[in-house]
Amino acid sequence: MIKILDKSVADRIAAGEVVDRPLSVVKELVENSIDAGAGTIVVEIKGGGKNYIRVTDDGCGIPEGEVQIAFARHATSKIEHDSDLGRISTLGFRGEALASIAAVSRLEILTKPTKQAIGSKLTLHGGEIMQAEPTGCPDGTTIIVSDLFYNTPARLKFMKADNAESALIIDFVSQMALAYPKIRFRMTSGGNILFSTTGRGNLYETIQTIYGKAVGSELVPVDFTSGYLHVNGYVSSPMNNKTSRRSQFFFVNGRVISSKVIEKGVNQAYHDRMFEGRYPICFLFLELPPDKLDVNIHPNKRDVRFDEEAFVSETVTNSIITALDSKNAIFGVAADAMYNSDKLMQGMDSLRSESPKLNELNKLFALTQKTKLNTEKEQQVNITNLLSTMRENAEIASNLSYKKDAPEDGSRFDVAAAEQKVPLPVYGEKGLDVTEPPKVIPFKFENLIPLGSIFGKYIMAVDGDTFYLIDQHAAHERCFFEKLLKEFKESEKPVQPIMVPIIINATPAADALSDGWLKVLENMGFEIEGFGPKTYAVKAIPMFMSLLEATDFLNAFIENYEERIDMSDYGKLNAIITKSCKSAVKGNDVLHIEEIKALLMDMSRCNNPYSCPHGRPTFVKFTRYELDKFFKRIQ
Repeated sequence: MIKILDKSVADRIAAGEVVDRPLSVVKELVENSIDAGAGTIVVEIKGGGKNYIRVTDDGCGIPEGEVQIAFARHATSKIEHDSDLGRISTLGFRGEALASIAAVSRLEILTKPTKQAIGSKLTLHGGEIMQAEPTGCPDGTTIIVSDLFYNTPARLKFMKADNAESALIIDFVSQMALAYPKIRFRMTSGGNILFSTTGRGNLYETIQTIYGKAVGSELVPVDFTSGYLHVNGYVSSPMNNKTSRRSQFFFVNGRVISSKVIEKGVNQAYHDRMFEGRYPICFLFLELPPDKLDVNIHPNKRDVRFDEEAFVSETVTNSIITALDSKNAIFGVAADAMYNSDKLMQGMDSLRSESPKLNELNKLFALTQKTKLNTEKEQQVNITNLLSTMRENAEIASNLSYKKDAPEDGSRFDVAAAEQKVPLPVYGEKGLDVTEPPKVIPFKFENLIPLGSIFGKYIMAVDGDTFYLIDQHAAHERCFFEKLLKEFKESEKPVQPIMVPIIINATPAADALSDGWLKVLENMGFEIEGFGPKTYAVKAIPMFMSLLEATDFLNAFIENYEERIDMSDYGKLNAIITKSCKSAVKGNDVLHIEEIKALLMDMSRCNNPYSCPHGRPTFVKFTRYELDKFFKRIQ
């Protein structure tokens, strides 16, 4: 028999599409606060959000007569007609969030618009209104969600441990703080303040506040526009990378998203600048007209669909490449790193002998050593652990005590009063010490003055206040690689005939694949013909190669050629060419100044002169300041 479901059952089913864990609740409430024009948003959780969630804002509030309507399904102030779906500019718009959250929790809301003298209080259990009354409260809205999934135990059973659920929420709020640096965000878990941003609109400051100065100091600014799409933010230099994508954050029109399209653009920008299996740090913000994307493809609004995916990927690639083609992205050796560990150990030895707080100092030493070990292993640090460690270090070093501001009795939280008490996270003894955002400094090869070479491997050069060491083998390999690719793609290929042909003896396996590799090599500028069983004669080679380079390259290329490679598959073809270039290019040759100048001129013509085809850096830079500090000319 077909029956109409009871409203409470239908609401719980519908809630399952929107609210699948505590993170979903926080996401919907924070997005509503942003849409309400909040200047301050405070997020508090207990028990990973399963026991208690409170989101407080100072936004526009809900008028007295509309509070109950706000919890009806499909009630929204964001859209009115179906045509509005094509130009959505708010974070929320479906009108399902509040109804869904209320259906699976005990919920209380206190809200007051600025123009109202008194606010409204509404209590719901499982979606049913238990109490509605006027109340005194500050402007804005506070929503308290308790006992999440108390009436859907099957869903509660599949929740993760408290710390795992907390980590998801903290990560999300961190990203929203990045997306909206003009809003003051504060994140509290279990009564402990994890971070508090200033709301001054400085993205770089916000990144350092949440993720630490070590991350921020290694970033390169991105600011690029193509057509209707603007890309800005920060990315890491190729040498500052991670073992996973967890440090890549993408935002579209203020919305935190996951996007294979943007990932593709990032991968393309770094593909020959970084070792395989390594990933850059990215904070990328895309701005485009709302009618150029669809945000209504999934209930959690985490996924979006771009109208022109190829254009978006290409623009992301070009924006990053433009940023990386600067002095900022060249790998530098900081003198600080050479001294910090020694200074720390000397200081700890002194403190151990003088301070009565031996246990606390030992604890500090253990924590700093642990942080150092994690850095050396290049592990992704969980923000919860990172901030906890920093806070504990600061507490021991300066006797700073972090108060538990969240009242245990669940009483009203006063945003204005609490913000006066909230300290920013403390990094080291001098506080946060946020630096100014890095400025993009163009790099020009014509400004380089070569000084000679050392060990038959490294070229020395200077440029203003910067000293460079250039790996001549890696530089030569990069030039060799790009010239080959250029020959492969161009129709006219300058070649040099050779008087005595190069004879290539192919293995039976390689000979069986000759139709494939002969075609590829001919496209690079080689003239090759059969010279007997499994033997080939090379009568002309590309203009830029020496005989020895050509011989070594041909042998390596034929040996590594795979069965039936599609010539349009540049990924596989590049991998083979890269490996073959390494075999062909020789190091340990002493170069004279004119040869150095010629190599630098070749590098200036490369699309990516900053790394070899394998991802190793071609340049290492030392600034005058770093050298002076190394030699203790400055403190």
